[in-house]
Amino acid sequence: MKILTLNCGSSSIKYKVFEDDKLLVGGLIEKIGEKPSKIKNHAAGLKLMVEQILESGVVHSMKKIDAVGHRVVHGGGLSKPSIINKKVLGIIKHFSSLAPLHNPVNLKGITEMKKMLPRVPHVAVFDTAFHQTMPEYVRAYAIPHKFLKQGIKRYGFHGISHKYVAYRASKLLGKPIEKLKLITCHLGAGCSVAAVKNGRVYDTSMGFTPLEGLMMGTRSGDVDPGVIFHLISKFKMSPNKVKEMLNEESGLDGVSGLGKDFRKLRKAANEGNKQARLAIGMFCYRIKKYIGQYIAAMEGVDAIIFTGGIGDNNYVVRDLACDMPGLGIKVDSHLNEHVLGKEGIINAADSKVDIMIIPTDEGKMIAREVLEILK
Repeated sequence: MKILTLNCGSSSIKYKVFEDDKLLVGGLIEKIGEKPSKIKNHAAGLKLMVEQILESGVVHSMKKIDAVGHRVVHGGGLSKPSIINKKVLGIIKHFSSLAPLHNPVNLKGITEMKKMLPRVPHVAVFDTAFHQTMPEYVRAYAIPHKFLKQGIKRYGFHGISHKYVAYRASKLLGKPIEKLKLITCHLGAGCSVAAVKNGRVYDTSMGFTPLEGLMMGTRSGDVDPGVIFHLISKFKMSPNKVKEMLNEESGLDGVSGLGKDFRKLRKAANEGNKQARLAIGMFCYRIKKYIGQYIAAMEGVDAIIFTGGIGDNNYVVRDLACDMPGLGIKVDSHLNEHVLGKEGIINAADSKVDIMIIPTDEGKMIAREVLEILK
């Protein structure tokens, strides 16, 4: 079975074609809608994607594609991948306000691909689904209970990535995932940590929206709600402006004033820039704090896994986040610095916990989920 997987971002399209679990071809369409790019919108981007797939020769016609798997960020309470029908489309639209940077463009990808391939099954694979196993006392906020019944609770995100690296770690360690306590750290433009206990998510750092939790590229992560009220009352900022600031003008970018590119921040920090140093220090400390919380919550950990653009490639982050000799967690500095962009174990020989780098493969995880639901 040939499966096309699609991950539509605000200005990009990542795609892969699989024959069952084997990758045939993949690619990235970037700078959609940006000047001076000639790709004006996602419809044009998807047409270019089709051209690239056909040029690769893996299929001679798009009619040879048997199914399409779509990454969708927010699926509410849906705990499994779902065949896309009117009801599922309605759910994706309903939760668009909670994932405004993601769900609307996910919908664009679905709409355009259903026009191109109307006769094959289209499957939504949700970033929130893997986290649906969290206990209610972990999912609930300490606000009046009536709001929990209205769906105001912690959903969690990056679930496709967390699931892939957790199962991959299980295979690399040679142990059943049902017997492992894992902490998975997805660190990129968006960042989240998950505690995976015996194959099920016990807790994760993101919550009702992708804004909660770790400090990120442009997102603030955890912030005292009182700060929001203060900004509105004292600084006369509108709620929408505060929302924009916390999502798009905060995090590494807001603290450093130098953008969100971690390589640029490290260079500036090494040259003595205090704001860059502060941003990196805050970023790493918050990852370390969440790791410590999850070790306590699960009463131990067998492995800590790093993935994502920052998680794969920035040894300084891994070193500072896992600096816990008092807990018997130790990084091998030489391995940590030289295992870049590929799988590897980077803990010291006497570490009580395995520390691993596992580049994520959300496309492969989506293809597996599509195969499972269609079977």
